[in-house]
Amino acid sequence: MSESTPSTREVVERFLAAALDPTGETLADLYGDPVVIEMPFAPPGFPSRTETTNAELRARFSGGAATRTYDKIDGVVIHETTDPEVAIVEYSVHGKRASDGEGFVLSYVNIMTIRDGKIVHSKDHTDPINALRALGMLPRLLEALSKEIAG
Repeated sequence: MSESTPSTREVVERFLAAALDPTGETLADLYGDPVVIEMPFAPPGFPSRTETTNAELRARFSGGAATRTYDKIDGVVIHETTDPEVAIVEYSVHGKRASDGEGFVLSYVNIMTIRDGKIVHSKDHTDPINALRALGMLPRLLEALSKEIAG
């Protein structure tokens, strides 16, 4: 790591600050190309693992910004590990749904691998039902579950 390359902890701190960027651009700048994002608790109809390019991630973050705003992050705990490229981050995001201004809180535990100052792998752990409720996406989940039950 050169002097100009941020440490793993610095990238995590930048990630937490950038999560509040309404455009998602600052956040996307922190990710590698490609990047792997895993969501081990993803519900039916949603991917549990995505390998994506930075351009696709930018579009995803931009689309998300149209559906909600994040106001603050709290409860932050950064766990440094014996692997200098890996950090475990606990935090809660407070926001509002764009469609009706309804407030929500989403709590996360992310395991991030950071290489050369970029997030190259993220394993995001959250309550998917709460997240879908907060983002107004429960009908999509119900549709996926109905298809699964109908088999």
